[in-house]
Amino acid sequence: MFFERSPDCTLSGLISSLTHKARAWNLYPVLGVLAVVIKRILFRSHLLYDLDSVNFALGILRFDPASHQPHPPGYFLYVCLARLVNRLLADPNTALVAISIAASCGAVWVIYLLTKEWFDDRAARISMVLFLCSPLGWFHGIVALTYMVEGFFSALVGYLCWRAYSGNVKFAIPAAITLGIAAGFRPSIALMLAPLWLLSLWHVRGICRWLAVIAAVLVTLLWFIPMAEAAGGVRQYLQSFQHLWSTVAGRRTALSSAWLPVARFITIGWILILCFGSASLLLLQPEAPGAPTPSRRRFLWFWLTPGMLFFTFVFLNYVNSGYLLVLCPPGFALLAGRGSQFLTAAPGRWIGRSAFAAGVVANCLVFAFAPLYCSLRGVREFERDMQAIRSDFHGVSPDRTLLIGFDSHYLGYRHAGYYLPGFVTVQYPEVQYPEGKRVFVMHNRDTQVVDRLSIRQFDRFILFPLPVGSEYSLYLSTIREKLPKDALHLTTVGREQVLTGPASVIPLLFPFTTMYTPLHQSY
Repeated sequence: MFFERSPDCTLSGLISSLTHKARAWNLYPVLGVLAVVIKRILFRSHLLYDLDSVNFALGILRFDPASHQPHPPGYFLYVCLARLVNRLLADPNTALVAISIAASCGAVWVIYLLTKEWFDDRAARISMVLFLCSPLGWFHGIVALTYMVEGFFSALVGYLCWRAYSGNVKFAIPAAITLGIAAGFRPSIALMLAPLWLLSLWHVRGICRWLAVIAAVLVTLLWFIPMAEAAGGVRQYLQSFQHLWSTVAGRRTALSSAWLPVARFITIGWILILCFGSASLLLLQPEAPGAPTPSRRRFLWFWLTPGMLFFTFVFLNYVNSGYLLVLCPPGFALLAGRGSQFLTAAPGRWIGRSAFAAGVVANCLVFAFAPLYCSLRGVREFERDMQAIRSDFHGVSPDRTLLIGFDSHYLGYRHAGYYLPGFVTVQYPEVQYPEGKRVFVMHNRDTQVVDRLSIRQFDRFILFPLPVGSEYSLYLSTIREKLPKDALHLTTVGREQVLTGPASVIPLLFPFTTMYTPLHQSY
């Protein structure tokens, strides 16, 4: 009896035991979710990283799309959820990041289910690893932005539509309800996924089809009506959305340049490579068994084509790379199928696993150290700079100093107004509205869009420091050209060198809105 084989207490034995139990109890999706939670919490952002992040935080305090609290189209249900979470966490950034983490957990689970539907258990497990180590997915799971939420809803709507499309009609109404809710978080998702939903409804017969349509309409109205009321009425809401479209996205469509669609298509390819990382190499692997069925191909065309057309011909900005997450859930599933095929076809068991592990490590390194906007390095550099600026400006009296910031995704006027709330902060340049020029003004974390900017109380202004880089230096040089030669000079604020000037030259920067004595709508 003393010579009986004892249990294997080595690390490999422990891993083997855990793997066996996970397979027996089907714990893989649970383990995937736990891994997502741990990784996202460990690397989460601690400040509002992007201009849009600040807009969402301001929306928690006061919902007003016309003042970009948040920016149109408003993201009403996202802001409502953020308000509820903020009651528990008491910090807007933490609340918004918590939503991104929760959306990451939902996304990894649904991608697992979708991949299992299309392939097998091993491919489903691989899909979780691919999502877990996706550089772009990882980034959007740790910052206060809506793109991971959109990725989750894309996966969930896609999965439910696939089940309805495959003949299980009981999924038609849940798909409709989910799409209506998703539109309340990000209205653009309705445009991207409506064709897929309609395709799934085409396979639903009888009263169930019409009940699904009614459900989608009712759910949409349940959030749209209170949103319009909170925004000051349907007319004001639509006007604010139309203005943003005409001044931003509407000027960047394919009509503005014949070469723009080509550049956008290349950008889309680069962003998708950034999303899947080393897993993109699996495109060289032959298509996995079961993938090329005509019905599945048709389903994928309806899922991916609307978004590809929109981002190619209508609007896409590299900084908004998270837009592509709406297209990525089926990509994770398809690449996981090829990954499973690769491991099967590998000449040796450990060769395939080693190559797979090397790809995972490469993705982690890209996320951590790449000099990109959407990397952990970018997040930490921003947080370091923003904390330093907050500390430097602590000793500056806000009573006689006007802060002028720029429409930059980070270290712009939104960050200045949010993290230095005692200052009056204005956005340069003035913005054209149908009624005339307007200027965005922030004070005490509230925004007003005014037609008259009173500068009577100020002795000087400070240009809020932009990030270091040639693009920003060039932008500052265009501002210098509008002012007298010696109007701007460097001054030391804490440890920061900033540009400052007398209040008397502010009218040269804001020629249509500046005033010295208060009038209506003055600030």
